[in-house]
Amino acid sequence: MNSINQNQPEQNYENLNNKDAVEKIRELIAESDICFFCTQAETGPSMGVRPMSIQQVEDNGDLWLVSANDSHTNLEINIASKVKLYFKGSKHSDFLYLTGTATIHDDKSKIKALWKPLMKTWFTEGENDSRISLIKVSPSDGYYWDTKNGNLVAGVKMLIGAAIGKTLDDSIEGQLKV
Repeated sequence: MNSINQNQPEQNYENLNNKDAVEKIRELIAESDICFFCTQAETGPSMGVRPMSIQQVEDNGDLWLVSANDSHTNLEINIASKVKLYFKGSKHSDFLYLTGTATIHDDKSKIKALWKPLMKTWFTEGENDSRISLIKVSPSDGYYWDTKNGNLVAGVKMLIGAAIGKTLDDSIEGQLKV
């Protein structure tokens, strides 16, 4: 822990495993399903980093995303399957970092289940567009930064702490093992 955490009078560090880790992942992704999806192969113009949207979080923690089968993302996953995902839910909380293994899938029933009308912007033929593929990310671990009681309580504690010169915040952080 760093010096800021050492000055904190409250417990603000909690590692989460298995089901608890998956629940925290679900909770934080519900705040923002958009992440920076990072591949290791870095073949495209974005050097392996692009924003993507999580379509579903399974009970075991697996994440599902929709991608074009001719994308740099799919090419890079086929070269190296290890990925990193970075999430930001709000201005002051709901941060999440995950590492995992990505695989490409062409399951028509899963595509149909995940399909949203807005996706037609990218897949103009609709849910039967031949370019649609799925990415499944099986996370192994990660790290989260959040608040224990929401942004309002966290903000009040920060203001009181600043007024009295004491480290008071409502933060919680820790490792995730899925």
